[in-house]
Amino acid sequence: MTKSILSTLKAVSRPEKSTTPEAKRRDKLINRLQIQLEMATALVNGESYTCYKEKWQKNEETGQQEKVKVAKKVSPWFYAKGGKYYLEVRYANKPLELSKGHHAIEVGDKEHLPMVIQTVIDATNKWELDKAISAVSIKLTIGK
Repeated sequence: MTKSILSTLKAVSRPEKSTTPEAKRRDKLINRLQIQLEMATALVNGESYTCYKEKWQKNEETGQQEKVKVAKKVSPWFYAKGGKYYLEVRYANKPLELSKGHHAIEVGDKEHLPMVIQTVIDATNKWELDKAISAVSIKLTIGK
């Protein structure tokens, strides 16, 4: 008797989706930080970085809709000033207040950028930036 192919897989119940507003904001920030990490890594390695997004476009020959990759403009959250690099963690294009009156992280050499961004990703995963994200989100909803 042969074993079925499906019996070789581990079946589990479907995990719950993160549907709380805080979890959605956290996931959005982590996705943006991942792009910043890729940009910083490319900068350190002396490479160019291009971010792509998928877009539906009509094919001129067939007239059918098809998904194509197009370059997406992404601004870096890090910059050099006075011989040092700094990182601003941004949400909804607003810098987050990381501590009272401080909106930037001093990185130092550009070689440290990927490590610092990864640290911010880890902190976001541990809910350490939830208050700062909520503060920006509240300002955005009040302004509507």
